[in-house]
Amino acid sequence: MTEWKKGKILYHKDLEAYRLAMDFGVDIYQLTMSFPESEQFGLSSQMRRCAVSIPSNIAEGCARESDKESYRFINIAIGSIAELETQINIAQRLGYVNDIEQMIVNIKKINALVIGLKRFFEKTVS
Repeated sequence: MTEWKKGKILYHKDLEAYRLAMDFGVDIYQLTMSFPESEQFGLSSQMRRCAVSIPSNIAEGCARESDKESYRFINIAIGSIAELETQINIAQRLGYVNDIEQMIVNIKKINALVIGLKRFFEKTVS
């Protein structure tokens, strides 16, 4: 375990990545409410699952006993970020959302912060 985590739990709610991911998850839920009813079990559902997965995996990673386990969950969060960005682009192409510029800015910021967490854990898992 790293010195920073030793004797102290890395609390997910203290992390900016977690807080921004939580806010973004709420934004995605609000956005998908305006999607056509036919997307209720399709794109809308998938985007919501990804949006929830990001902060959930950050939280789970921080709660793990070993850096190796934490690293694994942070990587899952990164995958969910990429998946959600793809789905946002599909939603735009389908005409469900017009302007995605701010969403992409937000997702890139979250991604950069989560990659920072990944680098933190990378130092101790190799």
